[in-house]
Amino acid sequence: MDGRSLAGLVAELEAGGRPFVLATVTWVRPPSSGQVGSKSVIMADGRTEGWLGGACATPTVVRYALEALQDGKPRSLFLGEGERRPGTEGVAMACDSEGAMEVFIEPYLPAPLLMVVGESPMVQTLDRLARALGWRSQILTEQEQIKKAEEGSYLVVATQGHWDEPALEEALATPAAYIGLVSSPKRAASTLEWLREQGFSEESLARIHAPAGVDLGPTLHEEIAVSVLAGLVSFKNSKAGVGETQVEFPELSTDPVCGMSVDMGSSRLVRHHQGKAFYFCAAGCRRAFDSDPAAYLPA
Repeated sequence: MDGRSLAGLVAELEAGGRPFVLATVTWVRPPSSGQVGSKSVIMADGRTEGWLGGACATPTVVRYALEALQDGKPRSLFLGEGERRPGTEGVAMACDSEGAMEVFIEPYLPAPLLMVVGESPMVQTLDRLARALGWRSQILTEQEQIKKAEEGSYLVVATQGHWDEPALEEALATPAAYIGLVSSPKRAASTLEWLREQGFSEESLARIHAPAGVDLGPTLHEEIAVSVLAGLVSFKNSKAGVGETQVEFPELSTDPVCGMSVDMGSSRLVRHHQGKAFYFCAAGCRRAFDSDPAAYLPA
């Protein structure tokens, strides 16, 4: 995939609110198959588009990219032997090329998605305030719309008692990271008790923040919206709200010759020996193993 196509993929992922990592080669020491400026997009399921370098580097870059999606922090990797520059994380590579390279890993996490259920002035204000923070926000006025809640999204039910219960029933069936109910403490307790009578477990009910938001006392609807948004921001920045990006780490094996990580699902360099499968990052490692397996087997 060329640079123009890769840019189109990045735009598509951003528009769809999908998390990804952009990995860029920033320095190389020849001989290396990587080139300065080479880029790859790594999705949350471990799929890659683009080109960084050979088979030795890719599984390691993918692993660190997925970790970056989980903690949201960029990092710079030094892949190879020898002295590394300050500020980089060193990953030893003992591949045939004996080259080295640095890769900058930059996670792109979608803005939080707020889905507010209801039609009141408070709902309109909350939607407007969330957008001012750079969040994605949607107002839901139909029960069926709740089913579309994405993994990691924030659902706030604010129907003023008109259909809180069925809305919360739908919300509990979604993978939303946060479910809140805008109500008085008395109505919140009554609503939770009704859900309990419908058979919902305490574990399920614990997902509901009721009443939602920060207690500001008797307030106007604008202040209620501020209170709810403050609670959402607090949740997002707490340990409970961390790690909402779900990633799929590939199953890795260690190359017995060079010690590099190898993606078992995609590797074509496999050798079976004494009833066990060994995976290799490059043909040279497999040749070395074939010439003297005992030298690379655990003692």
